[in-house]
Amino acid sequence: MIKSFNTWSNKWSKTRRYRKTMEFMSSSIKVNSTVLDIGTPNKFSHIMAENGLKVLNTKGEDLDQHPEAVAQFETEIATAFEIFEHLLNPLGVLKEIKAETLFASIPLSLWFAKAYRNKNDRWDQHFHEFEDWQFDWLLEKGGWEIVRREKWTSPVFMPGIRPIFRLITPRYYIVEARRKK
Repeated sequence: MIKSFNTWSNKWSKTRRYRKTMEFMSSSIKVNSTVLDIGTPNKFSHIMAENGLKVLNTKGEDLDQHPEAVAQFETEIATAFEIFEHLLNPLGVLKEIKAETLFASIPLSLWFAKAYRNKNDRWDQHFHEFEDWQFDWLLEKGGWEIVRREKWTSPVFMPGIRPIFRLITPRYYIVEARRKK
């Protein structure tokens, strides 16, 4: 019973996050815009395509070792949704992006939970979990100026004190940034 409930809660949370991300982007982008979605094709890449965007993805390169992999794409827009927390050196990637607009989101550091770690998959873990000011600073150092930002919670429907905290504590932070001239 709990396992199926957790699966439903997780699916609901992702659907909510995808909807909020698309709403955030839609006020600033035009249908048929070409987007570099940093990372391999994923559920949200398909959602962007279904909403009329031309989506290109990186090929799964280790972006810590090869940040220049993103430089081969010259697009109007770049997206990096829940990518930078997995990198040891996200600054290298930020400097290599060849787009004028960047939409990026991260999970925020939560005072009541440790950084996410999947012991069965060395890529599926967070090296960084940022506070909002840290991510802002990283973007600035990478040559970006934030023009809009938003935070939202990520409730889970389970008993316990941490789920209560997740109802009121923002978990996700999304920004729209422009390349500094």
